[in-house]
Amino acid sequence: MAGETTVTDNPYGIETLWMQSDYVGKAVFVILIVMSLWSWLVMINKWLDQRMLRKVAAEAEKNFWSAGSIQEGVAKLKGKVNPFRDIAQDGLQAVDHHRRSASRDVTSNIELADWVRTHIDKRTTMLQSSLQSGMVVLASVGATAPFVGLFGTVWGIYHALISISIAGQASLDKVAGPIGEALIMTALGLAVAVPAVLGFNGLLRGNKALMERANYFAHDVEAALVAGSRVSGK
Repeated sequence: MAGETTVTDNPYGIETLWMQSDYVGKAVFVILIVMSLWSWLVMINKWLDQRMLRKVAAEAEKNFWSAGSIQEGVAKLKGKVNPFRDIAQDGLQAVDHHRRSASRDVTSNIELADWVRTHIDKRTTMLQSSLQSGMVVLASVGATAPFVGLFGTVWGIYHALISISIAGQASLDKVAGPIGEALIMTALGLAVAVPAVLGFNGLLRGNKALMERANYFAHDVEAALVAGSRVSGK
């Protein structure tokens, strides 16, 4: 009938590439898919962690210093995971241990300020390590995915040229399909790498902002514990 349209299946594309690829080509395709899923999983988890920590930081900056004492401030900081509460608790424990043990062990040879700073710095270092976890995955995917895709392209072109040589034909319709399918691997490699690189840069910036807020809070807690008051101007 005149109104009917004929749907023609695309003879080229990812499905054809998969069907015509050997084990090496299929392995490259699977590796790229795994790298993509892994990087997206890391990015989503890290983004959720950063959102939670920003909320915790805002709570600490708002509620902690409005309390009558550091102990009361610690009690105001809620949440199963709260590095700001851990910083204040470690500082309190350091002061308590120093005062109780000053005459009995090696702590007596260490100034209170140094002792408190050591414990607080240890907690902020732990927070920094936690923020950096998973970032190496994004960096590795962003750096290697284009080359994995390029390897798949080279391998596909190699087999395409062999097939053309055996067939004894090098017309455009014979070359365009196999070469185009092989180049899909390069596109896939870039599609995997670009989000990983952008995610890495965005998360790195977020980690830096969170560490600045944690360090400011830690310095204020240290000053309050050692000098008895918060640093002015904060």
